[in-house]
Amino acid sequence: MWMVRSDGGKRYDDFRDLTAVGIGFPEIAESAYSGASRKALLTAYSEVRPGIKQHSAMSAASQVYRFVNEIGVGDLVVTYSPTNRRYLVGTVRAACTYQPDRTNLGMDLSRPVDWLPIEVDRDRLTVGTRNSLGSVMTVFKLPDSASAELLAAATGAPVEVAEPEIDTKAEDPLEDFEAVAFERIKDQVNQLDWADLQELVAGILRAMNYKTQVSPPGSDLGRDILASPDGFGFEQPRIVVEVKHRKGSMGSQEVRSFLGGRHKDDRGLYVSTGGFTKDARYEADRSSVPLTLWTLEELTKALLDNYEQADARTRALVSLRTFYAPADTR
Repeated sequence: MWMVRSDGGKRYDDFRDLTAVGIGFPEIAESAYSGASRKALLTAYSEVRPGIKQHSAMSAASQVYRFVNEIGVGDLVVTYSPTNRRYLVGTVRAACTYQPDRTNLGMDLSRPVDWLPIEVDRDRLTVGTRNSLGSVMTVFKLPDSASAELLAAATGAPVEVAEPEIDTKAEDPLEDFEAVAFERIKDQVNQLDWADLQELVAGILRAMNYKTQVSPPGSDLGRDILASPDGFGFEQPRIVVEVKHRKGSMGSQEVRSFLGGRHKDDRGLYVSTGGFTKDARYEADRSSVPLTLWTLEELTKALLDNYEQADARTRALVSLRTFYAPADTR
């Protein structure tokens, strides 16, 4: 089973809707014919990207080579949505083709796929499998144990957890550590109950120099949090926050309902750990009241961006520590 992601996983919906997987690399996509060698792809990429570091050029050429030559017809593929925290599993139906009309989708090189109907929630997977899926590479092969678990979950079969495989290859132990750490922090945030998640959002806003009012459970104020410079909502900006902590995506009706109670001078923040549908995002974009949507992805990024300024109560909800690593200067 191969993981295939384009644009950091943002093309999940496009992959599903087009029944395909794809990668970008438009600089060399036309040259990436079946049988093209790694060396030829590396040379082509280095020519169109003069000054690029050798390590980065080799990584790009290798991922294109894998997608074009190593993934076989009949192989299993999986893709991931960091927004909705779901995996989609399918079977490759045909060889790679160059499709310049999909450049804007980051799918210059595409392969048709038959997707299984069940989308796999990340929380259903074991810790070992989740960790093996944290690489930021566009194309990589999964361990057999992770492949078996994902396939079982996607077909509705009982999941048998195998012993984790021991990788004897001499690889950099810090490879992709940032991506792995970020996904694990998202897991930790998602495990909070609704009340604690509401407090976390309020704590992030306080770290951003707002004062907050958190509504008690069961209140009917039309908001979960009110944030403003003075704490009363008299000074602008007055930010009204809704927090939804559930697996399902919020749709346009939920967004319209939230916007319906806002004043013209309000600013809205809608937090949904289950993500938002395309219609919901369209509703937010066309709203006359400025509205920002936070999925679990944006919420976690905001937490990391403001963690140093957060108060002790907020830090206690998600305990993190600083880790230093040498910068990649290759």
